[in-house]
Amino acid sequence: MKDADEVFLATDEDREGEAIAWHLLQVLKPKVPVKRMVFHEITKEAIQGALDHTRPLDEDLVQAQETRRIVDRLFGYEISPVLWRKINRGLSAGRVQSPAVRLVVERERERMAFVSAAYYDVKATFDTEKTGDNEFEAKLLSVDGKRIATGDSFNDLGQLTADVMLLDKEAAFTLAGAISNPAVKVVVTSVEAKPSTRRPAAPFTTSTLQQEASRKLRMSAKQTMDTAQSLYQDGHITYMRTDSPTLSSQAIAAARKQAAEMFGSELVADSPRVYTGKSKNAQEAHEAIRPAGEEFKRPSELASVLHGRALELYDLIWKRTVASQMQDAKVSTTTVRIAVGPLADGRTAEFTASGTVITFKGFLAAYEESQDETRNAEDNEEAKLPNLEVGQAVKISNIYAKDHQTSPPPRYTEASLVKALEEDGIGRPSTYAAIMSNIIAKGYVSKRGQALVPEWIAFTVTRFLEENFGKLIDYKFTAKMEEDLDLIADGEVDRNDWLKNFYFGGGDMVGLQPTAENILDQDPRAINSMSITDTITLRTGQYGPYLEVFGAPDVDGADENGRRIVNIPEELAPDELTPTKAQELVDAPVVTDRVLGVDPESGHNILFKVGRFGPYIVLDDEKAAKLKTASLFKTMDPHTLDLETALKLLSLPRVVGVDPESGSDITAQNGKFGPYLRKGTDSRTLSSEDQIFSLTLEEALEIYTQPKYGGRRTAATPLREFGEDPESKGMVYAKTGQFGAYVTDSFVNATVPKEESLEEMAPDRAFELLAIRREKLGLEPGQAPAKAKKVRTATRVVKAGSRKKK
Repeated sequence: MKDADEVFLATDEDREGEAIAWHLLQVLKPKVPVKRMVFHEITKEAIQGALDHTRPLDEDLVQAQETRRIVDRLFGYEISPVLWRKINRGLSAGRVQSPAVRLVVERERERMAFVSAAYYDVKATFDTEKTGDNEFEAKLLSVDGKRIATGDSFNDLGQLTADVMLLDKEAAFTLAGAISNPAVKVVVTSVEAKPSTRRPAAPFTTSTLQQEASRKLRMSAKQTMDTAQSLYQDGHITYMRTDSPTLSSQAIAAARKQAAEMFGSELVADSPRVYTGKSKNAQEAHEAIRPAGEEFKRPSELASVLHGRALELYDLIWKRTVASQMQDAKVSTTTVRIAVGPLADGRTAEFTASGTVITFKGFLAAYEESQDETRNAEDNEEAKLPNLEVGQAVKISNIYAKDHQTSPPPRYTEASLVKALEEDGIGRPSTYAAIMSNIIAKGYVSKRGQALVPEWIAFTVTRFLEENFGKLIDYKFTAKMEEDLDLIADGEVDRNDWLKNFYFGGGDMVGLQPTAENILDQDPRAINSMSITDTITLRTGQYGPYLEVFGAPDVDGADENGRRIVNIPEELAPDELTPTKAQELVDAPVVTDRVLGVDPESGHNILFKVGRFGPYIVLDDEKAAKLKTASLFKTMDPHTLDLETALKLLSLPRVVGVDPESGSDITAQNGKFGPYLRKGTDSRTLSSEDQIFSLTLEEALEIYTQPKYGGRRTAATPLREFGEDPESKGMVYAKTGQFGAYVTDSFVNATVPKEESLEEMAPDRAFELLAIRREKLGLEPGQAPAKAKKVRTATRVVKAGSRKKK
């Protein structure tokens, strides 16, 4: 700086970047002229343009960022300690975090209150008896003009909300039988074609990129932003934190040029398409996320530079940008009605089928936007229809009745939660990735596949905040706060006055400080309780959720007051803990702590105990720095465990023998992933827990002569091949191992859920399981898990399938 004639501040163009530039100015205190340069892509032209068009530092934008930071700190500093006192240590609240968790909890509450309804429908395959595609499927619409009930005919309490005919099994099969009578007349009564137009989606903003990457690429919001950050820094895309779908004139020209080159000039829009933001709080000053430069590089041109998710995300951005300047797609939806009857009982049935065909591809030649999951989607399935005419006779070649259950509201995914937050004006898109990561990392939400499932502690915290800080986590209030903060950025509101009202109260604000101080002296035990039945209560304690049940004092596991604690299985989602399920858990055989006997070597008692993560045994040596413990094998029955078996477990790891080549001990032991052998740093999986005690040295040496698979396991014969993983580019196979079926791309293994059939599994599902596993392990595609360094902290043998204490 001593020799500099002037200083250029070139931090990011958003609020945080402006604040960083301001802080740099305060620290450096330059005595030469200071200029702020702003660019949204790292290209030579953009940098030169920024140098030629510098501006002063935006003090209002800096104040807005400082205000947000102060508000977030105040929110956390005032509310989090209240959560510590009333619920549990380590909990946190946040201005955007808490409403986000509340959304997830409210959706789970809807699922818990949901009552499924059963109904039947009837479908038939009709045959035109012409050459070519002559068959199509249609669904029974009505009988004698009265519509047949579908999933949309019920409310969330399982009650019919329309005047419809509800078919049970008997009625459906009887009706299907009557309709299938060859003597019944079957005629097409209506063929109606409706043309429609579909417009291309706007170029990506931060939130729409996160949503689409989640749907199409199965990427989390954090993975999307990390990958986009890398693409931006390498000069491949424009700045990735933006609320605006607007394209510059140069970008529009580039997109139109490439659309014409790639798909033909007839598919390019007649005039440039201009997009404006629809979301609340949109900042139109920034440009949409698009390929960088005045001429876009095609994904194929970057295939040697970008790999895996980076290339896929760039491809997604490129397609969306190019498609945004293309013609509308034109489609035609044809709906047919078929009259069947009169039936033997004099009634007439009517079937209907719909099919949509694309009459002009337009932008669909380049890109089609994905959609979120919808309820009762099977009720609206379309069919491929042949050419039909009114009055045409057709025949029924097949007919069947099928039972259905109405679907609860789908859980949020990261994509749909981001969409909900943006639509409600809660938070800013630039913070959504951090919010998604935080609510998972802090234990409020977990992921089941792509779905976000709230933990029980989220219910407790949300209920407490609703009852005591309802105004502060109200969605409309949070959105209004965002609008006020934007007004500060525009210089229209004084930040000091606003902060004073927010903290002390004033205007339309209740005041954070008085609200926190006026919390009633509530019983923490009541706050942490949720009634399941008259006798069963769910509680969230220091070590997680559990069921508390009161019965007779002489019941196994009960204290003198008849109180008994029952653990809740970790994999049980909140909406699955019905009163029936809770009673089932309570009625399960009770396993109680007991003395198994005396260790013949030390003379200390060997105890059987039940902990948070299941049953285990412990050598009761009060003088030992660390108690020696061991978990039971999966196949062991806690009720019949004896002293001899306990001594064997405590003796692990067992030295099988010495490797004659290396001189290293070969040990057999039980671990987190099941039984295995270890020789130095080389481990091999055993096929059963019994082998831990029975395996001979010769058998162990034979195992070590076999090729190692996946850096850990011995090779297994593939059961199925799914093709190349779109992320890791490895071939995906289904195999079977110690814990059942799994899929692998040679880098990562992912267990196949027991309820899913390998024979019926689609390749996309196999790829999804691997993506979920990679995300859980924090791995990039094509990266294998690192070998953990051995740290001696205890001699406990961890039971297969157990989990670490949180």
